[in-house]
Amino acid sequence: MKLRVEVWRQAGPDTEGHFETHEVDGLEPHLSVLEMLDALNEQLIDAGQEPVAFESDCREGICGACGITVDGQVHGPEDNLPACHQRLVGLNDGATIHLEPLRSACFPVVRDLIVDRSGLDELIRAGGYVSISAGTAPDADALPITEQVAETALDFAACIGCGACVAACPNGSAHLFAGAKLAHLSMLPIPADEREQRARSMIRVTDEIFGPCSYYGECARACPAKVPLAAVAAVNHERMLAGLRRKL
Repeated sequence: MKLRVEVWRQAGPDTEGHFETHEVDGLEPHLSVLEMLDALNEQLIDAGQEPVAFESDCREGICGACGITVDGQVHGPEDNLPACHQRLVGLNDGATIHLEPLRSACFPVVRDLIVDRSGLDELIRAGGYVSISAGTAPDADALPITEQVAETALDFAACIGCGACVAACPNGSAHLFAGAKLAHLSMLPIPADEREQRARSMIRVTDEIFGPCSYYGECARACPAKVPLAAVAAVNHERMLAGLRRKL
């Protein structure tokens, strides 16, 4: 299979970017988008040219590093799959594939397909953790949690921090990401002790860095971890509860 690859090239955050066109031959339909980029980079290196900069790590869909935009879709045309699991099987021989970085004002381009997603790190630093000392490991039944609560908390905790939700949202909102963190930590006994402080800190950073939620739901369709859309409601829910507690 031969593909015509239009890929975004940008030397740095302060330079203008442009698309470069290359032809890559010898591809197999089962290859992922990242493996196709590997083949392109081998071709560029052999020709003495600069390879395309992009991020990846596990390539198993669990690290969140590989976020790019493929043919105008965050990660690629298949819903709820990271770029490392998007395959070439849907493309015909000689087709054109369009690759660019995640597009959001909150994610400035660092180089080529790599963007700065440190805004998500700021959210985690604001409260996406548990700082309470739990002492030694308690017995399994010391803090009883129903199976339904545990499963729901795990659904929200599945987020891999890829930033697809922000790039897919017309407003650049991080409500799915922030809401997933707020929801799963508020449902568990020990993290819930910091619920009010966590909500205030994380929502403040969310409002400062990212846009408001558009309520269109693009975030859930792009999310590789299939975080429930209900996570976006957790942001305003936790905001309201924190406000009520402050008044009390």
